Amino acid sequence: MNGLLGKKIGMTSVYDNTGKYVACTVIEAGPNVITQVKTRESKDGYDALQLAFGDAKEKNTSKAMMGHFSKANAGAKADVVEFRNFDFSQLIAAEGESVEKSVGDTISVDEIFKEGDTISVVGTSKGKGFQGVVKRHGFAGVGDATHGQHNRQRAPGSIGAASYPAKVFKGMRMAGRTGGDRVKIKNLKVIKVFSEKNILLVKGAIPGHKGSIVIVEK
Repeated sequence: MNGLLGKKIGMTSVYDNTGKYVACTVIEAGPNVITQVKTRESKDGYDALQLAFGDAKEKNTSKAMMGHFSKANAGAKADVVEFRNFDFSQLIAAEGESVEKSVGDTISVDEIFKEGDTISVVGTSKGKGFQGVVKRHGFAGVGDATHGQHNRQRAPGSIGAASYPAKVFKGMRMAGRTGGDRVKIKNLKVIKVFSEKNILLVKGAIPGHKGSIVIVEK
């Protein structure tokens, strides 16, 4: 699967080709540096392409990772992700350029994505902290303040049976920590590709806060 590491910039809205006003997410996707190529014939035992994105301080990077990045003639990088079965033949080459890539080369956004592509985006959703059942699971609550319902509007209600089974079953939807999970949004459409700035304009929303790292898959 081909893809790139990127950063969520924020949201905006544009008019599409039909004149419809659509909400879009701006993603800075690349350039990514190839830090390792794994093959089935090597000691790795599987085909994958390792990409790195975002600059990091060398003092905050381990010596092992600095040695790994130096093999690709790259400085310290913040994030590294593998893409299994990366297909170089699907890269979009510019005029006069080759699609052949090796360790140390970079992959830009216009080499993988074009307008109209259907993509998936993986990110970490916003953390909401400890929340009740209304916000966490969409419970309606009691909904009526009459008949002595003083402060039960957002309460969970009954959570178990009586003396049998005398316990709360696992998986019961109750209050707890919300958000901060790995989320994948599928079937998103690429509205625009700004190759000079490595920017993707994607229709709809993607998980994560502004500045969060996302994986864009094609």
